[in-house]
Amino acid sequence: QVQLVESGGGLVQAGGSLRLSCAASGKILSINDMGWYRQAPGKQRELVATITKDGRTNYGDSVKGRLTISRDNADNSISLQMNSLKPEDTAVYYCHGDVVSGTNYDSFSCIDYWGTGTEVNVSS
Repeated sequence: QVQLVESGGGLVQAGGSLRLSCAASGKILSINDMGWYRQAPGKQRELVATITKDGRTNYGDSVKGRLTISRDNADNSISLQMNSLKPEDTAVYYCHGDVVSGTNYDSFSCIDYWGTGTEVNVSS
């Protein structure tokens, strides 16, 4: 099994910063894309940022220039540096990984895994 565990959420004032982290563990052979998504109350889950294994990034329009995703392939982790936070960034943030799981490449599965989420609250 594979687990993705997020950390770093909390309460911050508008204009402040937070850093989220996500660590993947378990029977992992490799991880393709990883990313962050968020869901605000009453809204659908939306893309925040994704990053490929070789470091190519993609951001949602509402976060470009303020949030930065990074990745450490050695320990199967990603981070999200969030600056200039706005009240509309308030949401539960979920980590996602496209994981190649198994004990060896003779027998493996490609599965989407999600963390349980970490809450970010930005006060005005």
